[in-house]
Amino acid sequence: MAEPRPQPGIGQVLLVAATVVAVVLGAALLTSFLPDGVQAAIFQGPVLIAVLIGGTAWLLWRISRPRPNP
Repeated sequence: MAEPRPQPGIGQVLLVAATVVAVVLGAALLTSFLPDGVQAAIFQGPVLIAVLIGGTAWLLWRISRPRPNP
C-alpha cells in the first residue's frame, strides 16, 4: 500500500500565498503602464480568459502528476 504524501506546513502555505499575491500585484502594476486600449483588450477580451484557462490547466496537470520517489 502506498504511503500518504506528507502535508505541507504552515510556512509552505504562507510562502505560496505570498508568492501568488506578489505575482498578482506585479501583473496589476505592469498592466497599469499600458495604454487604455491595450488594458481594455486584456481585461475585457479573451486574453484574460485564455490566461485563466491556461493557468488552471497547468495547475491541474501539475497536481495530477505523481511525484518521483526519493
